[in-house]
Amino acid sequence: MQQSQKEVAIARVERETAQAWIDLYFAKQMADLVHQQVSQAQLDLEAAEAAYRAGKGSQGDVFAARGRIGAAQDKVSEFDTRVRTAQSTLARWTGPDVDVAPESLPSIDQVRLDPESIDSQLAHHPEIAVLDRQEEIARTGVQLAEANRHPDWSVEVSLQHRGQGYSNMLSVGVSVPLQWDRKNRQDRELAAKIMQADQVRDEREEMLRTHAAEVRVMLDEWRSGRERLARYKRELEPLALEQSAAVLAAYRGGKAALAEVLAARRNELEVRLQALQLAAETAKRWAQLNFLYPSGRSMPPSMNQSEARP
Repeated sequence: MQQSQKEVAIARVERETAQAWIDLYFAKQMADLVHQQVSQAQLDLEAAEAAYRAGKGSQGDVFAARGRIGAAQDKVSEFDTRVRTAQSTLARWTGPDVDVAPESLPSIDQVRLDPESIDSQLAHHPEIAVLDRQEEIARTGVQLAEANRHPDWSVEVSLQHRGQGYSNMLSVGVSVPLQWDRKNRQDRELAAKIMQADQVRDEREEMLRTHAAEVRVMLDEWRSGRERLARYKRELEPLALEQSAAVLAAYRGGKAALAEVLAARRNELEVRLQALQLAAETAKRWAQLNFLYPSGRSMPPSMNQSEARP
């Protein structure tokens, strides 16, 4: 049981450390991006003021541009706080004296868990193993209580060598335990032990079902996140970039307004921010799945559901 509890603790530390590392990595990426949004908003304001002075824009455009600067600066404060929080969280797991600056992430395209054998693999999870050991102890208690219900006869034979004038003596003793009030004592003890063992078994089965359901949800979210990330990289981000380039070319040819150029650039930055947020969520799901077991322990072999637990 101690080994299982140790593995539970190790897996938790590795999982929390990985998630803190991921949080810090993406918090820095997002902070850099929102700083770019502030710069873009300042360009918007300068363009709106120039258009207003030239009689090509309205004062409402100037106020709207100033509002976008305020919103962008608020985002900067939010994400700078996220960076500091992520640094503190990671330092909790790595130690305050460790200088960590994640510059890259491991591949999140694979997890050690076999999606086709979730139930059988989770049957060997350290938390389940703790309950297995508790049930084993409870079943041993049932066996002892069952043995206590039956009288344990014993026979003792002794030979005494006595002095001169006395013959040797052979003694035979029979011991028969008397079970007083068996209905209210031994039977009740056995029933209590059986109930305790059944309760541990039910807790184990409930935990296994709960873990399996949670893992399936995380697997679905991880798969969906990877598909959406691929779509962002393949379609949405290139499309936003191409749109910015097309509007800029039209503006240079006198066929588009400056406001359209600035709006296209804001949209490009927003799409990139959404992609980063999705990547962070997907990477955290990967960490939760990949560190269900300690990294130093190989995953249990896949097996049929009927073989999951002897």
